[in-house]
Amino acid sequence: MGLYSQWEELAQQERTQEQQKKFWDEYFALETNNYKSILSDPERVREGTLVSLAEEFGMDEIAFTGFLDGINTSLIKPIELERLSSQSKLKLEIDYEKLYYNMLEAKAPWLFTLTEWDGVLSAEKRKAITKEQRASKSYVNEESVGRNDPCPCGSGRKYKKCCGK
Repeated sequence: MGLYSQWEELAQQERTQEQQKKFWDEYFALETNNYKSILSDPERVREGTLVSLAEEFGMDEIAFTGFLDGINTSLIKPIELERLSSQSKLKLEIDYEKLYYNMLEAKAPWLFTLTEWDGVLSAEKRKAITKEQRASKSYVNEESVGRNDPCPCGSGRKYKKCCGK
């Protein structure tokens, strides 16, 4: 069984509500530390084997695979998660604007409110990304044409007798 499958199994494992909360609280604490480290040195591209990077970030291989699952869509070159092994060579080159957007999308305030973002993206840029993310969730309800309304094609006839047939 691959590392990604092991992560999925671990994440979906049946637990009591208390155990579930404890599991995710511990994982999110590690994840937060990882992002603090990454954001504090945004110019650095982390490279190495999965096991060496997991060690660098203070995680076991399976939990680190979960972290990779979360950051994968923010990488310039996404990783094939299903093929990961301990010796897989990884290059974590991050698109920080996409990362911020994805954190907003995931509704993860413990990540998108980190003070370390100040050194990566300006407050104006983060505000613009937030606005873009919120706008992507807005739906515009276009008014529909009623059967007895004039036809929008401009024929002058009622919609039901023209294009609404």
